[in-house]
Formats: sequence, structure tokens, C-alpha cells
Amino acid sequence: MSIQASTNFITSFDAMVKAAYQAAGTLRNAVRVKTGVNGSSHKFFKLGQGVATERIPQSDITPMNISHANVTATLKDYSAGEYSDVLDLEKLSYDEKKELATAVANAMGRRMDQLIIDAMNSGANATSVANTVQEGSGSSACGFNIAKLLAAKALMDAANVPDDGNRYMALSANALKDALLDSKISSNDYTTIMAIQTGKLRDFAGFKFIVIGTRKEGGLPLASNNRVNFAWHKDAVGLAIGHDMHTEINYIPEKTSWLTNGLFSAGAVVIDDEGVYKVNTKE
Repeated sequence: MSIQASTNFITSFDAMVKAAYQAAGTLRNAVRVKTGVNGSSHKFFKLGQGVATERIPQSDITPMNISHANVTATLKDYSAGEYSDVLDLEKLSYDEKKELATAVANAMGRRMDQLIIDAMNSGANATSVANTVQEGSGSSACGFNIAKLLAAKALMDAANVPDDGNRYMALSANALKDALLDSKISSNDYTTIMAIQTGKLRDFAGFKFIVIGTRKEGGLPLASNNRVNFAWHKDAVGLAIGHDMHTEINYIPEKTSWLTNGLFSAGAVVIDDEGVYKVNTKE
């Protein structure tokens, strides 16, 4: 690679990263996103509920006195960079540009996911689905099952969370395994999803499922053998992005290497804890 990197190379690399990044991030499209934020924080507003009252002819209107509240997402800066030695580049038998694009995109996608997971972990509703919830009279800790799924649904229904196709549930790999072993979730006798054939859960009980594997960034919280999964509504969690993902490639003479770097600035926060619940499972 020439030391004078062409503009075309940088442009094509940035486009390659963006394409991979859009595929790598799993939670960004499952929350409320505000881009182009100026400053180091962003306030997401929450409007309270109003109550209609009986109207009496010629009487004054009774205002609903709807409450207005806000929560703040604090933005932080992140980078994902890697050096490529100019001499090593000549010895490679693969397209390092493509490999680095995937690595940078995946790293930034996982980090943005972690911002959302950490926000839900700290801001979820105080009421959660215990890891002992199961069908029948058992009281021991257990994995994910239909009882926990329906318990999460009941919590949202009771809080009047809209069942409008924007309810999500993030599960660990083990929780997914347990779900596929539960016949009431995977069997065609109860659903037309045919989950056991595909190995995936699509829509069930009003939820869209996202599987989060083991990640160096942290992933879904795990303490001892208790895994915290999450059930939430899209509008209950906010992601504020000040500087959206972009990449740059610079030659560093002191290291005789190219520095390929991805950058973004973002922060996440729970807007309404009545729309976010922890679902605990045994692992």
C-alpha cells in the first residue's frame, strides 16, 4: 500500500465499515434514537397520562394536568483502532482492508449495544421477573421458559405498555436454548413459528427476540449463575448520538504503520421504567 493513501481508498473503506456496522449492531433499531446531538448530553422527554372527566354543559373545562418529565443521556466518546505495518501488508495473503472493516464495525456495534444494555440494567423497573418463575409449584431457580415470558408480558400489559410490535426481549444464548426446549414456545402445537427448526425466535407473545452472545464489552449481566435478560418497549429506552460512526485512515511515521480508526460519541438512558423489565434466568 502506498504511503500516500488515496481518497478513494479511504472513502471505500468508510463505506465498507458502515455497511458492516449496520449489520453488526443488534439493539440500535430497537430503541428510540436521536442523532445529531450537540453538546455532551441530551434530554429525552416523557409525557404523563391524562384522565378524561365528565363534561357538564356550560362548565369550565377541567385540565388533565399532564406531567412533563425528562431524563438525561450523557454522551461519551469511543474509538476502535488498529495499526497495520507497511511491511507486513506486503506479506498478507488476504484483503486486510475488508477484515479491518469488519473488525472495526463489529467493535463499534457491540459497544453501542453495551451502552443500551448498561442503561437498561441501571434504569429498569424495580419489579422484575425472578429466576424462580416457572410453571407449576416449583420454587427453585431455573432457565428461561414460557412462564417467564408470560410474566414479562403481564408486567407490560399491567403498565399499559403498547403492544404495537415494538416490544423486544434480549436473551442470552443459554436462555434461547432453554426457550427452544420449552415445547410451548417451540412446538407448532402452540405457535406457527416452528422455532425448533430454525433455531431462532421471531415474534412470540408480542415480543421480538434478540440474542446477545458472550462479549468482551460485558454483554447481558451475569452474577454467579443468575443471568439478567431484558424485556422493553422501543420508546422506553433512548440512544443519543452526537457524532455518528465514521472511520479514518492515517499514516503514522513513528510506527511505520497505517492507523485505521473508527469513532463515535453516544449515550443511552431509560426514558420510562414502566417499559423496561429484567427477566432473570439461571445459567
